[in-house]
Amino acid sequence: MSAKTAADRADTTWYVAEFVHDVQASDLPSDVVALGKKSILDGLGLALSGSVARSGELVRRHLDDLALGDGPATVIGTNRRVAPRFAAFANGVGVHADDYDDTQLAVASDRVYGLLTHPTAPALPAALAMGEARGASGRDVMLAYHLGVEVECKIAEAIDPRHYQTGFHATATCGTFAAASAASKLMGLSAEQITRALSVAGSQSAGLRENFGTMTKPFHAGRSSESGVAAAQFADYGWTATDKILEAPRGFFRAAGGGFDRNAIMGKLGAPWTFAEPGISIKPHPSGSLTHPGMTEMLRLIREHGVKADQVESVRVGTNSNMPNALIHHRPTNELQAKFSMEFCMAILLIEGRAGLNEFTDEVVMRPDVRAMIERVDFGVNDEAERAGYHLMTTIIDIALKDGCTISGRADFGKGSPSNPMSYEEVADKFRECVEFARFDKQKAETVVAMVRDLEDLGSIERLTAALRP
Repeated sequence: MSAKTAADRADTTWYVAEFVHDVQASDLPSDVVALGKKSILDGLGLALSGSVARSGELVRRHLDDLALGDGPATVIGTNRRVAPRFAAFANGVGVHADDYDDTQLAVASDRVYGLLTHPTAPALPAALAMGEARGASGRDVMLAYHLGVEVECKIAEAIDPRHYQTGFHATATCGTFAAASAASKLMGLSAEQITRALSVAGSQSAGLRENFGTMTKPFHAGRSSESGVAAAQFADYGWTATDKILEAPRGFFRAAGGGFDRNAIMGKLGAPWTFAEPGISIKPHPSGSLTHPGMTEMLRLIREHGVKADQVESVRVGTNSNMPNALIHHRPTNELQAKFSMEFCMAILLIEGRAGLNEFTDEVVMRPDVRAMIERVDFGVNDEAERAGYHLMTTIIDIALKDGCTISGRADFGKGSPSNPMSYEEVADKFRECVEFARFDKQKAETVVAMVRDLEDLGSIERLTAALRP
């Protein structure tokens, strides 16, 4: 490929590739590093809990069918090591299996808050897999992860919101660019090679929201991570591809979204870093992010007023019109559907006072008392929430009690959001919940918590991934 001219450098794809190539670990602000460590620890815990999900079992069956043999990259929660792309796939599925992973926050009011992308699920597995394969340090992997997250989030912010509204799953589509960026950085690719990696990734970006509430949703995250790793490898081989996959008339932005806001990405990578502004949310519950403001407020009302399930006559939950477009399962019949059911999330909090991994099971969803409470929850559009804008997840709750009283509340943000963040220790407690759910070694788990806290000082990422094997 010929050298780029000054005019070419205005191209969006080249700008992204040059950013990935040029940024060094010393360029990461300390607050961004600290925030990233929380999401990395969160992602590792979710890969462990995801390894014992039914989808994890099926992924391992798939790896068996491929007859891959040994490789350098760890499938978290197992003693299996495979080629980097397949480890990225398995761990990407694992991180997203319980829909418990972090979410990007929108900036513009026409973009659905919390629904742009899940940044860690595609980026971290790719960085870990290629980091192991390349003998990278903790600092190297941390940088690659941050670059992947930044590229993924800014692409998601720039594409026309039609992309999500008409059915694309941004974690699947934009996440492919995250994985390609992370893998390319660890492979030491040139800026020209990275443009090709992004282009190969763009032709593999896919995933439809109709599959929400099924195993195919976490499949999206795994496949996007795998596709990005493969894209970087093919670019390294010398595979040819366009150098303008993002901005071209037949490129990603226009084909997948109908257009994009150039000002939302050009000059914006790392300025500010998405982790710093507007931030990334870490989930306190294993359900769709749009349920979390309502769940946070419901818990507050339950605790403040001592609400008991047998006191409740009915519950009205009102949001903006975009939220029911994603929370599509009003009468869920299994745990995956329950993750996208506002009715279930409200019902289980009223009955159990908590909503963790143990509550999101098929058995709990189908319990008679849960089914009965779900019938008492009415979820729909509220005019006040609609006026607040789509960049918020405004949720208004009215609990009608059998004694005639009504208890009401409103929340725009949930626990774990930048306005109500989880501390590192709170994330570590969530990590421990995942460890317990996976029946993983608790002593090894504490080693992981300590290593991630000082990730930049870890001489080899292999020390961390070894602690994630039984």
